[in-house]
Amino acid sequence: MGNKQYPIKNPVPTKIERNLECVVRDGIILRADVYHPDEKSKCPVLVCRTPYNKLTDRYVKTAADLASRGYCVVVQDFRGRYASDGEYLWMWRERSETFDALDGFDTIEWASTLPWSDGRVGTWGHSNASWAVWMTLDSVPPHLFSALASGISQNILDINFGIFETGRRLEWTYMMAADMRKRLGKNDGPTDPVSATEIWHQVERGKYIWWLPLSKIPESVFGPINSQLQTYHRNQNQEFQHFDDIHSKVNCPVFQITGWWDRLIGTLDNFHGLTVNGKRHLVNRHRIVVGPWGHDATQFARKIGPIDYGYEAESSYAELIARWYDSEFKKIDNGLTEEKPVQLFILGDNKWRGEDKWPISRTKYIDFYLGSLGNANTLNGDGFLSTTNQSLPNEDLVITDERSAIQFEYDSFLYDPRDPVMSLMRADSQAAPVDQKPHDHRMDILFYETPVFQKRVEFTGPVELFLWASTDGHDTDWTAKISIVHEDNLAINLTYGIQRAIYRDGFNNPSLIEPNKPYLYKLKINPIGCAFLPGQKLRLCVSSSDFPNFDRNHNTGKPYWKDNDMRTASQKIFHSKKMPSKLVLPWIPNEPQTN
Repeated sequence: MGNKQYPIKNPVPTKIERNLECVVRDGIILRADVYHPDEKSKCPVLVCRTPYNKLTDRYVKTAADLASRGYCVVVQDFRGRYASDGEYLWMWRERSETFDALDGFDTIEWASTLPWSDGRVGTWGHSNASWAVWMTLDSVPPHLFSALASGISQNILDINFGIFETGRRLEWTYMMAADMRKRLGKNDGPTDPVSATEIWHQVERGKYIWWLPLSKIPESVFGPINSQLQTYHRNQNQEFQHFDDIHSKVNCPVFQITGWWDRLIGTLDNFHGLTVNGKRHLVNRHRIVVGPWGHDATQFARKIGPIDYGYEAESSYAELIARWYDSEFKKIDNGLTEEKPVQLFILGDNKWRGEDKWPISRTKYIDFYLGSLGNANTLNGDGFLSTTNQSLPNEDLVITDERSAIQFEYDSFLYDPRDPVMSLMRADSQAAPVDQKPHDHRMDILFYETPVFQKRVEFTGPVELFLWASTDGHDTDWTAKISIVHEDNLAINLTYGIQRAIYRDGFNNPSLIEPNKPYLYKLKINPIGCAFLPGQKLRLCVSSSDFPNFDRNHNTGKPYWKDNDMRTASQKIFHSKKMPSKLVLPWIPNEPQTN
């Protein structure tokens, strides 16, 4: 589905109605702009609820595109945001504490009665706007006949792993504070989101991501939203979202979109949950697309970072929305119903492939054991990955290393939170494919690589890292990053994960660790979808920081948000017979399928 260019064939003239009022059940007025065909015939309605200003270009352009295709399109400001009345309560809290499920229900039913509506309503929206879609699905409005949700994970802890996302969350909070200041008539900071983002990048970011402690950042920096941020600091290990509770309630087909570099690729878990726990008569109607994209849904381009993934990678958000609803509501034969429900863009092959389910049913999980001669530090170290001592389904996966017989039991490094491994990412703190060369020299990164692959080898699916490790601190972090290394040694990150030591027994059971005692940590790594071609190899990097993607662990065991202290920790990663650390990868044995 993602590779289908879907231009407008016969655009219709449209009109825009500004700030139409939807009065929800508690009397609060929510305001929406409505784009609709300038004709008397009625049509399906597509609703987007957003906290990011309905007048933002991305909403205006998408809504105008969809309206010209024959839809009535509603873009509504959240309660307490921009043109809408009421108090804004953000998504980083227990979902039942917000008004969004009921506001969503009332908005869908209101939209179904608009003069241009034929009574059938669908949804669209990306990221936080798709969080609102799931909140609406929870309330099961009777006139919601189909849904589209993109770039939103099943759980909050799938995004942050229980650790504060310093770079992204502080920037986002600073931007969200702007409209709240304006509404209150305050002038102690920027009052529009565009200038707030510019000021953050030019001035504030360099100060506040390093601030100690984070809870003591001056209140005026985040102004009216500071109290919600302070509460969130204290609840990093809490799951507020748990959309898995909603899957069994969903009463319409859902189309979802994400990308291999999307921080919220837990969208795949939402799809899986719908197909496993959802209503049986809808199982075969849900769809998902995973493209070679990041979290930005403005334009799905062929080139992200250093790699051009070709013409098939190109699409637009409006095209994907329109193709879904043209099939759902207009019953246009555009090929969608003949496609398999899971559409994956396989990196390396740079082609789309259809699958029946996620994870792929023919997946074989292969153990890649970490090993070294005791010096895996830096790119020039002696770390390696091996598949020896296991029964393998294919000889191409037999990866041996003569050093296995004489390898050391562990690798070690010093982790200093005052000099963390810096995240290689976009300026807006979103993940993206980036050349990893700037980290080649760091002594606090352990490099483990496969030999060069002689044939095409594909890994597509969930990834896990079982890591035997110790620290002399009372707490620490363990990070993992998987990259593809090209023939010219260009290394591009594919996926990542992190584990805070105190959460080793679960987020709800934090406990300090005994210094220098080895523990087995299970790191959940974001999914991967890549074919490694002849001449390429796979690299695993292990360290203890990924900043500011995640906040620095101070190694003290104290709450991060109020801790002024930092200490250097002595870290060990074990790979002995008694403590075998291993990377578990999802190998796809069959030849690529079509459609």
